[in-house]
Amino acid sequence: MVVTPPSSAFRFSNLFKDHPDAVAAIACGGLVFLGWQMLNLGWLGIAFFVLTAAYVIGGFDNAREGLTTLFEEKEFDVDLLMIVAALGAAGLGLWRREYTLIVDGAVLILIFAISGALEGYAMQRTERSIQGLMSLTADVARVLRNGQEQTIPISELKMGDQVLVKPGELVPTDGLVIEGFSTLNQASITGESMPVEKAIGDEVFAGTINGNGVLRLKIHQPPESSLIQRVIRLVQQAQTEAPPSQQFIERFECGYAKVIVIAGLLLGTLPPFLLGWSWEETIYRALIFLVVASPCALMASIMPALLSGIANGARQGILFKNGAQLERIGRVRVIAFDKTGTLTTGKPEVVNILATQPSTDKLLQIAAALESLSEHPIGEAIADFTRQQNQAWATARNVQAQAGQGIIGDIEGQQAIVGKAVFVQAQVNHVATNLIEQSQQWEAEGKTVVWVAYAGEILGLIAVADTVRPTAAQAIARLKRLGIERIVMLTGDNSRTAHSIAQQVGVNQVYAELLPEDKVDVIRQLQKQYQSVAMVGDGINDAPALAQASVGIAMGAAGSDVALETADIVLMADRLERLEHAIRLGRRAQGVVKQNIVFALGFVMILLIANFAGNITLPFGVLGHEGSTVIVTLSGLRLLRG
Repeated sequence: MVVTPPSSAFRFSNLFKDHPDAVAAIACGGLVFLGWQMLNLGWLGIAFFVLTAAYVIGGFDNAREGLTTLFEEKEFDVDLLMIVAALGAAGLGLWRREYTLIVDGAVLILIFAISGALEGYAMQRTERSIQGLMSLTADVARVLRNGQEQTIPISELKMGDQVLVKPGELVPTDGLVIEGFSTLNQASITGESMPVEKAIGDEVFAGTINGNGVLRLKIHQPPESSLIQRVIRLVQQAQTEAPPSQQFIERFECGYAKVIVIAGLLLGTLPPFLLGWSWEETIYRALIFLVVASPCALMASIMPALLSGIANGARQGILFKNGAQLERIGRVRVIAFDKTGTLTTGKPEVVNILATQPSTDKLLQIAAALESLSEHPIGEAIADFTRQQNQAWATARNVQAQAGQGIIGDIEGQQAIVGKAVFVQAQVNHVATNLIEQSQQWEAEGKTVVWVAYAGEILGLIAVADTVRPTAAQAIARLKRLGIERIVMLTGDNSRTAHSIAQQVGVNQVYAELLPEDKVDVIRQLQKQYQSVAMVGDGINDAPALAQASVGIAMGAAGSDVALETADIVLMADRLERLEHAIRLGRRAQGVVKQNIVFALGFVMILLIANFAGNITLPFGVLGHEGSTVIVTLSGLRLLRG
């Protein structure tokens, strides 16, 4: 009999498997606390055993990394310095029988164990993002060879092969339509708000979803060169490139550790010859130097502040995936927005109606009678709107859909027609000039216009469009007042629709008809000019640009899984107005971190000077070191407010 483990045990095993650093930090913290309590109770043997376990569990990875860096790269780093300082404190505590110093050394190790756990979490994002992208690619394809249909793996496809794509299926690879007609949902690839009609000669992309038609495709390029595969490679490349700030921090840590270790060695050997100190005094001062110079306060000046900012953002519906992005968003000068699903709702709706009769009831009833039988999103929008108006409609009979043109059917013995202008106008007696003018005006505004006719007469027009989010214009206005220098729009939609939306929300510049790789190019151009650029998006097509941007921001409710995984920040409720709060929070975090760094370095300098003057004892040095760490930690907690 198979016994299913409890869910709690399952979650803990996953935690240990996926985040061993976090488990080590938690265990180290518990052991440090337990050892401190045992020490207070006078149980020295148990206390030494527990604290030794804390040293080993919390410091193993740091010691290994520090020694690896030392022997393989011939460099000192902060990990090694932390281990030396902690062991020095422990050794001195045993030598002088000041056992609280062992606890101080364990606390040093605990602080770095927590930092390592936080870094480990961020390293797992790339793999999850790529797995999400891979889910959009089909494993097999239907190939027509020698007049027969065969199912073969994508990897076996060759240029010139003919692929069959049935209704509702995922397109397996890029290709050219050589037979058939259908509408494809390309929102995940190009960001277009409406399904796109595909006929003979048109190109279709892997990862898009076929509509109701059957398509025969001819492969015109290798499957590994398909658009979705290029998207995957772009995400991999952008996420593995270390930003300049991260490189600077790594160089600073190595340089700082090297200086402190060399200074510690000199302080432990030269004073007897130069200053006449005793060897006991020299070693004592050298160990105090290693303790007070340990960069715990410096490191604590950053992470508590950033974690507090992250917690603050979470309460406001803003998910920061790591602390570095909280800092970076405060430096953003340009924000690029995707259009569909970001500045707009991503769902077509009826926005305008023009009827030739005083009442719109007949117009809606005829249109809904035919469109309710269609699976096209525009038809669904018209049917839904008619239901909301509490309108009922008769049953349409003998309904026939004309691919890419419209629908014809019989309603109560009369012919009804719904569709494009040319298709409907060709089958009616007269078309009023005002209808043509209004149709052209709506189309110029980026709307899709549906003509409706019944019994040989035009009943009117229905305009359908992807509507702007109610808070979009206000959110962009606030960003401009906040000092954001430029707001741009990046979209795969057509230029006319894009400029119409941009005018409504107040965007400065529009880049339209872009593929995912084009969006990355635009982001790179903006980064060359403005350095720090944020990208806000929600679709698969936005993933490479989100990864390339200095800060990638995804829409949480409407966003695709890949966009959410790739982005650095997620707006959980799709509230664009929260961007202002995120930027203000980032700027506050920068200010607090700078204040903490100045204080931490200043306090270290004071302790070092006092140590050289011989005016402090080791307990006082440890107290000063830990005290400065506590102060900068509490300072960072200020970001929890507001």
